[in-house]
Amino acid sequence: MSKVKVGINGYGTIGKRVAAAVSKQDDMEIVGVTKTRPTFEAKTAISKGFNIYAPEGSFQAFKDAGLPVKGSIKDLYKAADIIVDCTPGDVGVTYKAEYEAAGIKAIFQGGEDHSLTGISFNSTANYSESWGAQFSRVVSCNTTGLLRTLSPIDKANKIVSAYVTLVRRAADPGDSKGGPINGLEPTVKLPTHHGPDVKSVMPWLNINTMAVKASTTLMHLHTVVVELQRESATEEILGIMRASPRVKLVRSGSGLKGTAELMELGKDLGRDRSDMYEVVVWEDGVKVVGKMLYYYQAVHQESDVVPENVDCIRSMCKLEEDASASVLKTNISLGIDR
Repeated sequence: MSKVKVGINGYGTIGKRVAAAVSKQDDMEIVGVTKTRPTFEAKTAISKGFNIYAPEGSFQAFKDAGLPVKGSIKDLYKAADIIVDCTPGDVGVTYKAEYEAAGIKAIFQGGEDHSLTGISFNSTANYSESWGAQFSRVVSCNTTGLLRTLSPIDKANKIVSAYVTLVRRAADPGDSKGGPINGLEPTVKLPTHHGPDVKSVMPWLNINTMAVKASTTLMHLHTVVVELQRESATEEILGIMRASPRVKLVRSGSGLKGTAELMELGKDLGRDRSDMYEVVVWEDGVKVVGKMLYYYQAVHQESDVVPENVDCIRSMCKLEEDASASVLKTNISLGIDR
């Protein structure tokens, strides 16, 4: 079987990680990535063997920098079977028109609105909805993290309501423009967009969200309160989480007290860029009282959507019909336990 040819439009925080992950799959290959300027990321992309595609108006700048350009962005559309769009949020509508004109499939990221594609993707919650689709959208890092735990819990013990407070990182570690901030900044437009984003995959779920921006760049932290339809026990919920793909249980008592230690764990595990693809739940912070469930989880905003993009390619390109088989294949390639 020939490999699916994947193009990455936008080789930044998410794009370079998706490119690295796709290059590890035996059923897909990277045919090129886009950069608008000859930055250090363009240089490292070339060093990794990726072809660079750029706007025609940038060709001279790349030539002056001594960096070869394979062609224009529209040339990439001709070379690829599917584009993973990792461009900045809210510009997807422009690129969607280009993808439609080129007759190519495309995956958008959570910075775009659900209405752009009409399909939002999560590997374990609704893999089949993107089967053969021309366009789909991998939900945001926070939404991905919430779906990883809420979806399996809801399947085992119907959720009546979920209440989530997100303590959000102020900026990515490599972003010198968006931070730092000195203080805590509440999101006063309520409810925040995270709840509706979860509902784009689980429309029946009654979920309410609030958010606070904090002076950190490492990870997001969620405090989750869930009202269950029936009484449960802490061990039952822990059993569900242990069996759930891309959920990592840790214990505060083992020294993993916060997000700093979790990122250090990513380094010790030998992950690319120390990435933590899983949503991390503190096992000793999970508690059930009657029908009320309480837990904390951490989300690495730079990487948890990466395996979802790989699975979304398989669903849209009809490479693997079984969601669990695709998840396992991706997990093995990225060194994820399950």
